[in-house]
Amino acid sequence: MPHDASRPSPTSPSASAVNRGRHPEGSGEALQLAGRPVEAERAYQAALARNPDDARTLSNYGGLLCSRGQFDRAHALLSRAVTLAPTLADAWSNLGNALLQLQRYDEAIAAYKNCLQRNPAHALALSNMGVALDRRGAHDLAQKFHQVAVRLTPDNEQTRTNYALSLLAQGEYRKGFEEYEWRWNTLRQRRYGMDAPQWKGEVFPDRTLLIYTEGGFGDMIQFSRFIPSAAARGGRTLVSARRELLSLLRQSFPEYTFISSDDPVPPHDLQCPVLSLPYALGTTVETIPFSSGFLKTDPQKAAFWREKLHDDAPEGTRPLRIGLVWAGAPHAEVQAAELADRRRSTNLATFAPLAGVVPDALFYSLQIGEKADQARTPPKDMRLIDHTALLRDFSDTAALISALDLVIAVDTSTAHVAAGMGKPVWMLSRYDQCWRWISGRSDSPWYDSLRIYQQARPLDWSEPMQAICADLKVFARQHPPA
Repeated sequence: MPHDASRPSPTSPSASAVNRGRHPEGSGEALQLAGRPVEAERAYQAALARNPDDARTLSNYGGLLCSRGQFDRAHALLSRAVTLAPTLADAWSNLGNALLQLQRYDEAIAAYKNCLQRNPAHALALSNMGVALDRRGAHDLAQKFHQVAVRLTPDNEQTRTNYALSLLAQGEYRKGFEEYEWRWNTLRQRRYGMDAPQWKGEVFPDRTLLIYTEGGFGDMIQFSRFIPSAAARGGRTLVSARRELLSLLRQSFPEYTFISSDDPVPPHDLQCPVLSLPYALGTTVETIPFSSGFLKTDPQKAAFWREKLHDDAPEGTRPLRIGLVWAGAPHAEVQAAELADRRRSTNLATFAPLAGVVPDALFYSLQIGEKADQARTPPKDMRLIDHTALLRDFSDTAALISALDLVIAVDTSTAHVAAGMGKPVWMLSRYDQCWRWISGRSDSPWYDSLRIYQQARPLDWSEPMQAICADLKVFARQHPPA
């Protein structure tokens, strides 16, 4: 089954800087602002063929390429633009965006600085400077830029969301979740088909609240812990979730009604996306519920997996059993999610050092999706067993995990399942880690059993893996094979 990871919130740079004045019909700028990127690209190419040294066209075309994920091509054009016209603030802002996505953070910060020296009120550059500083972990400084950007563009949902994620990454949950409500606008609300008033935490006797899925599987798993607190304030509570999660959620919260998100929206008086529950409930870091675990496994499925894994071990032995997840889901339909997935995912080869730490250990693939076939060719000396063909939904995954001793995973929905069960989870976290793990912490107020191993450098998993190997030696001594 497709275990996609929790989809990151949109922390990609705000839209590229394109002058929104009058543009000739059919120009690259006009087509780009009209949301016709393919035609805009052709128009920009034609304009540059006529005048290859037009810095503004280079800047706008580079911004378009950046918005389409073509960062190396964008970087080349934008570098040329600022060379030709070093006073062009928009070009510096767009160059910063390309560098930010290439994870060249020092250079991105320098580019935004050049933009702001030329235009101190450039709201896009202010907000994106904040994003770059957030990715470096400099949240206090980042928020100074976010705050100015918000003052300049108070109704810009991306600027407000960037500020929210900075606050959340610092553990400032009350203000952060309040600002995070700006991720919603009228268009997106209509697209979800939710016309009822959004629930803001008030008591609702004799009324029906519909809580519904937002984001990916991991988001729904992590925030499902708030369902009992919300339900305690009112009459009837319905929860709409993706079908792959229904069995696990019904097993874990049997007193509530869960329906498939594929079904028609049922009658309701109030609605609330699952990621808005902490805001409605006034959650702080100190009041996150069920950190010791809240997910329950199906007893029959758990018994099946205990027997199955028993048969995997040599007769008379009980080796250490470790589940592995090395990649998330790419989410090509959501650019910000796809880009974050590139940064948080790796390959099975990254886990090769684990094989030499505990020679008798049995490793189990929990990997689903595009990179699952890497389990067929495990690293040298790694005894890797792959039963994922038997996993049909998340309740199956949870039952398999219940028979393991430890899960080592990148930041995916499977990590949320295991930690939500109270199973020890060691998570490899990208350099610009997700806001939900709180900057500077190796533990988590969300999950008592979670241990975080963050990259010290972008795209470099060597230090986290070295730390995991050292800790695995200790874990193995504490859990000797029977």
